[in-house]
Amino acid sequence: MTTLPKTTYGSIHLRRFWWLLAISLLISVQGFVSAADPHALPPGQLPADKRLEPLKDLNGYFPFTPPKSKQEWERRADELRRQTLVSQGLLPMPTKTPLNQVIHGLIDQGEYTIEKAYFESFPGFYVTGSLYRPKNSKGKVPGVLCPHGHWANGRFYDIGENGIRQQIVQGAERFENGGRSPLQARCVQLARLGCVVFHYDMIGYADSVQISYELAHRFAKQRPEMNKSESWGLFSPQAESHLQSVMGMQTYNSTRALDFITSLSDVDPERIAVTGASGGGTQTFMISALDPRVRVSVPAVMVSTAMQGGCTCENSCLLRVGTGNVDFAALFAPKPICLTSADDWTKEMDTKGFPELQQHYRLLGAPSHAKLHSATHFKHNYNYVSRAAMYHWLNKHFHLGHEEPIVEEDFARLTPEELTVWDDEHPKPDGGEEFERGLLRWWHEDTQKQLTALAPKDKTSLDRYKDIVGGAIRALIGQGLPESDNIEFEQTATTDGDLCATVCGLLSNKQQGSQLPVVILRPKQAKGRAVIWLHRDGKSGLFEADGKPKSTIRRLLESGVTVVGVDLLYQGEFLADGKPIDKTRRVENTREAAAYTFCYNHTLFARRVHDVLTTISFVRTRKPTADQVDLVGIDGAGPWAAAARAVARDAVTRAAIDTAGFRFGDVSDIHSPDFLAGGARYHDLPGMLAVAAPGLLWLAGEGPEVPEVVAAAYKASGHAESLVTIGGQDEAGNAAVAWLIGK
Repeated sequence: MTTLPKTTYGSIHLRRFWWLLAISLLISVQGFVSAADPHALPPGQLPADKRLEPLKDLNGYFPFTPPKSKQEWERRADELRRQTLVSQGLLPMPTKTPLNQVIHGLIDQGEYTIEKAYFESFPGFYVTGSLYRPKNSKGKVPGVLCPHGHWANGRFYDIGENGIRQQIVQGAERFENGGRSPLQARCVQLARLGCVVFHYDMIGYADSVQISYELAHRFAKQRPEMNKSESWGLFSPQAESHLQSVMGMQTYNSTRALDFITSLSDVDPERIAVTGASGGGTQTFMISALDPRVRVSVPAVMVSTAMQGGCTCENSCLLRVGTGNVDFAALFAPKPICLTSADDWTKEMDTKGFPELQQHYRLLGAPSHAKLHSATHFKHNYNYVSRAAMYHWLNKHFHLGHEEPIVEEDFARLTPEELTVWDDEHPKPDGGEEFERGLLRWWHEDTQKQLTALAPKDKTSLDRYKDIVGGAIRALIGQGLPESDNIEFEQTATTDGDLCATVCGLLSNKQQGSQLPVVILRPKQAKGRAVIWLHRDGKSGLFEADGKPKSTIRRLLESGVTVVGVDLLYQGEFLADGKPIDKTRRVENTREAAAYTFCYNHTLFARRVHDVLTTISFVRTRKPTADQVDLVGIDGAGPWAAAARAVARDAVTRAAIDTAGFRFGDVSDIHSPDFLAGGARYHDLPGMLAVAAPGLLWLAGEGPEVPEVVAAAYKASGHAESLVTIGGQDEAGNAAVAWLIGK
């Protein structure tokens, strides 16, 4: 029993008591619906959204989950390869121009020879290295690529007298002379085993002089002079929006190195291996995962569930979002792979990562094709002990016929002066900022030429365009339409009005850990049709200051259309202070390379598109289900709607999009909320509109001319009438609603 205050019923205190009680009861029954903005949460409370937690970085935990079936792995592998190729700027692959290879300066070392070699990967961009060949070999022999990793001076690495003596005492090396260069040591021994070996430079090391070591591997600060819309440099917002990175260039160099070594007359193209350690291990598992010509892979001290690679040359936007280095090793299955671990970030590989990789190989029917050589009593290395494991692996799988154990012998170490490919007859090529700009310009123009050639001309070519470009856009966004089983809705408030019922609630995507504040306006005479209305201000953009639906929304409700508004990530109820953000979060790494954040995390733009896709999936399957789900993106929300429609496609019946002329290529800050890694590469925003053809589309904000690729896609579909455009942007909301309701 409630005890009332000891006062008269006519007192002001009692009237105030009953008034407060009535308000509290109303809130408890109806939830948190404010006059100006219907809320799903109490004031000041943020959604329980996992994405508000600290960002993941290269030092996170990256477990590998073995697939349950071969079919599951085939689907996963296709997605992962596409994501990897897209992240490297290699979808489409750059046009392979002539290598124009030069081999000179033969040095006879008795059992083997060393030659100086270089070739052009991109036009005018040279890959340099040392070519080791066995003498007196018969027929074609295996070829081995050796990327070197982050050892001082790369191919010219020399540990020095004191360093090698410590290595000998520790049991890491056997010989003072040869052990001073473990990089040369493995190449020499492989040649002695009967292999042709190409030991090539990473960008900025040894003879690779056109892009500096400081830029490629130590980039720290954005360069305003290289951040230009027409002639940009590496690490700029423009380069990132076109997926041009040092890592992508190195991966392409490895592809061209395969072209080079398989072109040699004495190399058997059916027996190609790659092995490298540290950053060279990164290049090893990357090229092994992407190029089917690699038959045996030995990435040393790099594959693990811990640190994924600390250098700018080992990180690119999109690469490790939702995946990690063990996954890349798994892409090589069921071909033979040998990993090594040491007292570094790989030290737990025998219990975290490798057992799962073994399980994966068992599923694919090749349990003996995965091996881990664990030597955690040594620090980070590719020492004699680890090299011996590699020799055994290649001897076994290439059937070299050598008696085991294979014992590495000493050799005559060469100096940088003896190894360099450049001399008076072979002068160093030009480099510097102008060369850098020109290289990226060629890469960009070549990509655009290939995409132009893919432009839809008929239904067959449209299907191909949607497969290639649409698949790439799907990789940029990083999520498809969520399964309904992963979607939950919790109603937190409801009110009835003269025109509609207003329902507030929290929409959760269990798979991604998101929780979105949502408002549903359900008309009295609902007709089984719903419109998701996106706005730059979130769901509050549906309402006037007094809390009543805006006139455009009222028109839809009067037509019997249910309207759904949503706060995307960092909109509306995601904002504690109510102020829109103008900078996205970044990981704690102080270096201003986008990949340190966006190699491991989706951009905010992509995450907002995820929220739109979650909302589409919810509206399509919510009881009673909507017969038609339409999507509206105006007032700054056009780009999200375009990207979501590109992924959802037929799940959206009609889309009304005002782009306001937005282009990802114009975004000038890697931490702008509008930044999308790769957003400009695939015909920019018009490419997203094109892959949704022939879906019904009302388009504004593009001026008097429809983007060429959009017009071509709709014409090729045979349904040009499905595209409706208006030239201006004034009254876009009213015009969009008139189109939606057919008035």
